[in-house]
Amino acid sequence: MAVTETPAKPVPRSGQDRAGIQRQQRIGPGRTTVLVTQVLLFAGLIGLWGLAARFEIGRPIVVRSPSQVWAAFSDLIATGALWPHTWATLQATLISLVLAGVIGVAVGLGLALSPTLERIFDPYLSALNSAPRIAFAPVFIIIFGIGITSKVALAFSVVIFVVILNARAGVHAADPDVVRLMEVMGAGRRAVFAKLLFPVAVPSIFAGLRLGLIYGLLGVVTSEMISARDGLGQLVAQYSGNFQLDYVYAVIAVLIVIGTLLNMIAGVVERRLLWWKAP
Repeated sequence: MAVTETPAKPVPRSGQDRAGIQRQQRIGPGRTTVLVTQVLLFAGLIGLWGLAARFEIGRPIVVRSPSQVWAAFSDLIATGALWPHTWATLQATLISLVLAGVIGVAVGLGLALSPTLERIFDPYLSALNSAPRIAFAPVFIIIFGIGITSKVALAFSVVIFVVILNARAGVHAADPDVVRLMEVMGAGRRAVFAKLLFPVAVPSIFAGLRLGLIYGLLGVVTSEMISARDGLGQLVAQYSGNFQLDYVYAVIAVLIVIGTLLNMIAGVVERRLLWWKAP
């Protein structure tokens, strides 16, 4: 008599296994491949820059070679002029981000939770957000002087609207059907906010803070370029006035690195705190 084999039932995978398979399916090229490609792309850009400087493509007064910019950067390091100005810019940026983050999140959540107030203030928020706040830099300098306060004020005016709008949008992203279901089941406003609206809004708030970090750096540097005692923007203005464009490019490169590092740090913090968020 032939024995019929019963096909083995598939072993159910755990949620962690399924997540790992889905993650492997989403991953394209390996991390090493991506890193090598990025390095090669950067080297290619530097090479094109060097060729443009060597064959004088562009206005001679503007073009500087990578070696000249590196020499200027090394001189800034050797003389010790770079670090105090870097700290002055970073300090003003972080202070403005903290102030705008605290006030902006509170205002954004408050408006989203109060439809009447939101309808009243929405036209004014839209108008102020559309205004070129960078143009108010001379006004802040006249009011607060050329110290750190004017830099923080300008950056704050740029960042706070980004945070307000993102916090408000995060609350509105909550599913209204789920909100009504919680209310029908007897949940109060505080419970709905704590267990649904705020957790839904947190990713949007973090996105606003990351964007505000870059905008805050932009506002601080702009204020420094107009008038300030210290800061990387003041160095750019000083070297530009003396037509030392190799030093200008060196400082701009430092600003690019600072902006990139701040964004990377913010991304790491966001992933650590929002570990439950789907990628």
